[in-house]
This record gives sequence, C-alpha cells and structure tokens, in this order.
Amino acid sequence: MSFTTRFESLAAALLLALVAGVMSAGQAWAEEIRLDALKIPAVISGSNGPATYELEAIVLRPDDRLPHPLAVLNHGSPRSADARPTMSPYGMWAQAVAFARRGWVTAAFMRRGYGGSEGEWVENYGSCASPDYAAAGRTAASDIAAVARFMATQPYVAKGKWISVGVSAGAFATVALTADAPRDLAAAISFAPGRGSTGPDTVCGEKQLVAAFAQYGKTSRTPLLWVSAENDHFFGPRLVAQLTAAFSNAGGNVTLVKTPPFGSDGHQLFEVASGIPIWSPIVDRFLASNNLALRDKLIDVPLPDVKPPSSLNGSGREAFVTYLASGPNKAFAVGGGAHFGWATGRRTIDQAVKDALGFCVPTAKCAIVNVNNKPSK
Repeated sequence: MSFTTRFESLAAALLLALVAGVMSAGQAWAEEIRLDALKIPAVISGSNGPATYELEAIVLRPDDRLPHPLAVLNHGSPRSADARPTMSPYGMWAQAVAFARRGWVTAAFMRRGYGGSEGEWVENYGSCASPDYAAAGRTAASDIAAVARFMATQPYVAKGKWISVGVSAGAFATVALTADAPRDLAAAISFAPGRGSTGPDTVCGEKQLVAAFAQYGKTSRTPLLWVSAENDHFFGPRLVAQLTAAFSNAGGNVTLVKTPPFGSDGHQLFEVASGIPIWSPIVDRFLASNNLALRDKLIDVPLPDVKPPSSLNGSGREAFVTYLASGPNKAFAVGGGAHFGWATGRRTIDQAVKDALGFCVPTAKCAIVNVNNKPSK
C-alpha cells in the first residue's frame, strides 16, 4: 500500500492533469474542490447487535454548494499485520481527487482495524487450510455500507445513487457489497479484487476464493467493473479468469477489463498516482455506459508551481511531478548526484520524512528538500 521511490516511467505531461496541494480540513482549494477530514460515526451490526465506530476518513468534493452523488473509496489490506495501524486515508488522496474532479463527493475511509479507525480488525478469514473468504468479505462490506448510510445524511450528498470503489481486499469487499446491495448502490468498481495473497503469485485457498466469488455472484446484480493488470502478482491472470468466470456464471453482472503490465507489479495500478491516466478512461467508459457520467469536463486543478530540485535527472524530475500529484502527508529527499527518495500518504509528516530518507540511498547523504509541496528551509 505504500508509495515507494520509483514507478515505471510515464510522461510527466500525463500527470499535469492531476491535482496537488495541501489543505487543512474545511478549507476551499482552487475554488473548485474542498477537502474535509472526518471521523465518521459508522453504525455496524455485529454478533452483539449494532455498535458505533468512528472511522477515519477524508472527503473531497466539488466546492460549488450543490449536492453531488457519493463515491466511497476503500483500501486494500497489507500482507503484514504490523502495517495496518500505519495506514491513512491520505494514501487514497490522489484517487479521491480523480473522482471529485468528475463530480463525485468522494469519501476515502479506513475500515475497522486500520489506520486511526476504531474497532478491532474483523476481516480475518481464518487459516489457509480452510479460509472463509465469503464471510470476511461480507464483514468488510458492512463497513462500506455504514459509511454510505452516514454520508447520505450530509446536505452536500445527492440522494438516489452512489458507487463503491475498492482495491485488492477493499475491491473484494466491494464485490461482497454487491451481493447484498444497499439501497441506491448504482454501480461498483473493483481493482484487482481478492484475498489471501501471502507472497508474490501465491494465494492460499484458491478453491475457497473461487467459491466465495461464486457465492457473491448468485445474488449480485449491481453493474461491476473489474480492472486487472496483466502483471498483477497478488491475483494473476490465471486466477482472475477463474474468479470472474465463477462470479459471472453464478449470475453476477461483471465487466472485466485487462490492462497491459504496469510497473513491476500491476497490483499497484490503482494505488499510485501514476496509474490514474491508465485507469481513468476505463472508469469513464463504464460510468457513461451506466448513465453515471456527471460532468462533460473535469474540474481543472493544476499542479502547484513548485520547481524540482536542480540536481535531479530526467527520471527524478518525473518522480517529483508524481510526488506533487500525490497527497499528504509526504516528503521528498535528495542526496548526492541524482539520488532521491520520497513517501506520500503517511499518517504523519514525521513518518513521511523518515520513510523518504529511508528510500533514498543511505550513502548519498540525503536531505529533505520538500514537505507537503513546500520547499524545506
């Protein structure tokens, strides 16, 4: 889930359409998009009845004083349990901006057991010998539904239709959501959905995972877009073919779009800002085909006028543009020669600084040159 120092090269011009900048909660930004940091009081049913949990979230939306339909963004699950508390909704900031530019009120949130959200981690599927993926997915889906119910009460959210967008475990939860679709769920978008990846190209209990998708497909009728890169090393093409077939053969309404290889692991396609120019046209076609295109023209939010460090070479300058197009909390470090490292979407600025220095070559005597789009003194 973390952003590292390097991505496969993309023309910097593609990223100039993305947005950057840091805003405090409730502050209008470029007179077009607004950012609010929220603690969402999510009412979720459990074995002991309903309970309320404060879930950490950010909301990005058009700042025109008009209500807009809701898009709920939900994250994946890191292989290491130790990484869950370090996660932040700002890790989905660039993706939330992409949907806000299209006219959606976009809520990116942390499910129970992740980041600063309340509650224990409740998505455990059990052992690899006998995983219960279907139950774990439905549990995660209950968090999404609870967030949508709360957001529907907000005056800036239009009533009548909303969408769920997820990646990896969050995409799996989104598929589960469609199997018992809440009111007004108009469509769902899943990037590389699945559970049980224990290492590159290794998934425990593949048979049970296929069975979970088949179970969801029996009752899922919500239009679902499934996006998968050819070089996804969490859930590869062979497994994706089995999963989508199980889902659609059971009755699920799915549109599968395969993309060319992306970076060193296509599983990151949705998770990094440099993937947005690739998946945006796919999402736009899907939304339009389901009468969910909200604007003829995207909200224009240019990159800030911040010059890259003079010592960077071509690839470093491209990385700096991607850095500018990513969300807080973030930092960029530069060392001797062309060495650099950067981190975004961290829980705190201090963590971003630490990680950026860690990604830079240690022997290069790296120093922080930019924090949250502001040059360091």
